[in-house]
Amino acid sequence: MNLKKYLIRALHRLQKGPGYTYKELLVWYCDNTNTHGPKRIIKEGPKKQMVWFFLTLLFASLVFWQWGILINTYLSYNVTSSLSIGFKTMKFPAVTVCNANPFKYSEVKHLLKDLDELIEAALERILQPGNSSESSSPHLNLRLWNQIPLVLIDEHDKDNPVILDIFESNQTTAPPAPASEEEKKYKLAVKLCSHEGSDNCTYRNFSSAAQAVTEWYILQSTSILSTVPLHERVRMGYQAKDMILACLYGAEPCNYKNFTQIYHPDHGNCYIFNWGMNEEALNSSNPGAEFGLKLILDISQQDYIPYLSSAAGARLMLHQQKSFPFLKDQGIYAMAGTETSIGVLVDELERMGYPYSDCTVNGSDIPVQNLYSQYNTSYSIQACLRSCFQKHMTETCGCGHYMFPLPEGVSYCNNEDNPGWAYCYSLLRSSIKQRQICIDSCKETCNDTQYKMTISMADWPSEASEDWIFHILSYERDLSTNVTLDRNGIIKLNIYFQEYNYRTISESAATTIVWLLSSLGGQFGFWMGGSVLCLIEFGEIIIDSLWIAVIRGIGWCKGLKQRRARARYPDAPPTVAELVEAHTNLGFQHEDAGGLPRAEALPPEPGTPPPNYDSLRVQPLDVLGADSDAE
Repeated sequence: MNLKKYLIRALHRLQKGPGYTYKELLVWYCDNTNTHGPKRIIKEGPKKQMVWFFLTLLFASLVFWQWGILINTYLSYNVTSSLSIGFKTMKFPAVTVCNANPFKYSEVKHLLKDLDELIEAALERILQPGNSSESSSPHLNLRLWNQIPLVLIDEHDKDNPVILDIFESNQTTAPPAPASEEEKKYKLAVKLCSHEGSDNCTYRNFSSAAQAVTEWYILQSTSILSTVPLHERVRMGYQAKDMILACLYGAEPCNYKNFTQIYHPDHGNCYIFNWGMNEEALNSSNPGAEFGLKLILDISQQDYIPYLSSAAGARLMLHQQKSFPFLKDQGIYAMAGTETSIGVLVDELERMGYPYSDCTVNGSDIPVQNLYSQYNTSYSIQACLRSCFQKHMTETCGCGHYMFPLPEGVSYCNNEDNPGWAYCYSLLRSSIKQRQICIDSCKETCNDTQYKMTISMADWPSEASEDWIFHILSYERDLSTNVTLDRNGIIKLNIYFQEYNYRTISESAATTIVWLLSSLGGQFGFWMGGSVLCLIEFGEIIIDSLWIAVIRGIGWCKGLKQRRARARYPDAPPTVAELVEAHTNLGFQHEDAGGLPRAEALPPEPGTPPPNYDSLRVQPLDVLGADSDAE
C-alpha cells in the first residue's frame, strides 16, 4: 500500500510539473546559480543589465569555442614519442646469408641455352651492327624472342618515333652507333604485348642498354624457371656445405648444420642462423667482436650466370627470430675478397594501437591472406604487401608471379601457358591504384625490433697470408692439396653487438581523459567562474524546461481533442430522463395489434442524437436501475 501511494504521488508530481513558467524558471536560475554573471543580470539596473548580459554571452561563447577545440584535440588521438635506454642480455639476431647469384650456371645452362644465344646475338647486333646478319644465326629460337622482344626506338623525330625490332626479317642491321652525345637518339626498350602479334603493347624504356638487357633476361628466365619443380631449383642452387666453409659463434664452433635452409626466389638457397624455429634463440654473452658470429663463405663467382647476376658477393640480413627475410628490400651486400665487420645496435619500437595508430599486433585483423604463413613466420608489412600484389596478380592475370608464394590452386606464370603475363605484370606493377589498395589494406606491426648496423671492411686475406689460408680452406672443403679457392670467391663476416645498451622508442597518448576534464574545467572556471556543480545546475534548468514543454504539449493535445468533439456535437448529450422519456414514447408507437391507435412519437429536440432503440428495447430495466443508483 505504501508503495502504491508513493507511485500515485509521483504520478501526480509528474503531471503537475515544476510549478514554474519559463520566465519564473529563468529568474530562479539566475538568482540561485553559482556561475558569475547571471546574478548581475537580474539585480542591476537596465544599463548594467545590458552590459552584464553581453559579457555573460561573450564569455559563454568563448567557453564553448575553447571546449570545441579541446574536444577536437582529444579526438585526434595524437601521440608523443619517448626514447629510453636500457641494458640487458639480448637475443642474438637471426642472420640470413645468400649468394647474390641464385643458381650455379653449370646446373642451369641447359635451361638457359636458347636464351643466352638470343641475348648474345642481340648484343652483337647492337654493338657491332655491320658484322651481323639474319643468316649468321639461323639456329636462334626466335619464338622465345617474339614472346618478349627487345626493340630499338629511333627518336630522331620525337613526334613520330620509329620502333625497330633487332631480329626483324626485313632489317638486317641495327642503326649505327652514335658518334657523339648529341647523336644518341636510339633507346633500347622491352616490348610487352597482351599476346603474341597483338598491337596492344607497352614499351619499358631504359636509359642504358645494360639495364634493358638485364630486365629482359630476368623476365625470360623467370618464365623458364617457373616451370621447374622446387626440389630441382633447390638442387641447382648453392649447397650449404659448399658455401659455408667455417663458422664460430662466440667460443663455440658451428657448421652448416646449424643453419636452416629456405628457398628464396631472388637468391636461390639461403641459410638462416639462429632462426628460432626448432630451438631456442641464442643469447649473446657479451658485446664485442669476440662474442659474435664469424663466418667464412665461398660464393664461387666463376659459376655465376653472366646475364642474370651483375653483382657479385653475399647478400645478408639481420632480422628477428621467426620472421621471413626480405633481402631484396632490407639486405646488404658483402664484397668478395674482404672481411666485413658488422656492429649491431638494437632499437625496439612500441606503437600504440587503435585509435592512436593504425597498427596490428599479429596481422589477424588484416583482410589480406598472408602467403608467407606457409613458412610459419610472423606477420610483417612486407609480407602483406607482397601477398596483396600476388592476389591482384592472380585475379588480373590468371597466374602468379614467380617471385612470390602462390595461393592454392594457382600456377606460376610462363610464356607458354600465359603469353601475355609480362604485359599484365608490367601494367599491374606500375598501377598506382593497385599500390594504394595494398597500402590501405596492410598495416605496420605495433611492436618491432630494428637492427642498426655499423659496417667496416678490409681486404682479406692479405697478400702475405692468402697462400696458406687458401690451401687450408681448399683442403678442408675439397680434400685437395691444390688451391681451389681464390680471392674472388671468399668472404669473411664478423657480426656482433657493439654494446648491450638498447633503445626503446615508445608512443604514449598526448591527450588523456584526465587532461581533457582538467582543460575543460580550467576554461570554464577562467571565463565563467564555474565548476561541475554549475553544470549540474544548468542541466537541472534544462530538464525543468523540457518538463514544462512536455506538460504543455500534453495539455494542448487534450484541448485539441475536446475542441474537435465540440465541433462534432455542438449540443450537450441527452440525460437519462430524456432517454427514458424517449423509450416511453417509442412504446406507444409500437402497441400490439389490439386495434388501438398508435401514439405518435414526439419529434426529438434539435441537435439530439438518435436513440439506440435496440439497447432500449432489450435492457430497459438496466437503464432504470442505473438511473436509480445514480440518484
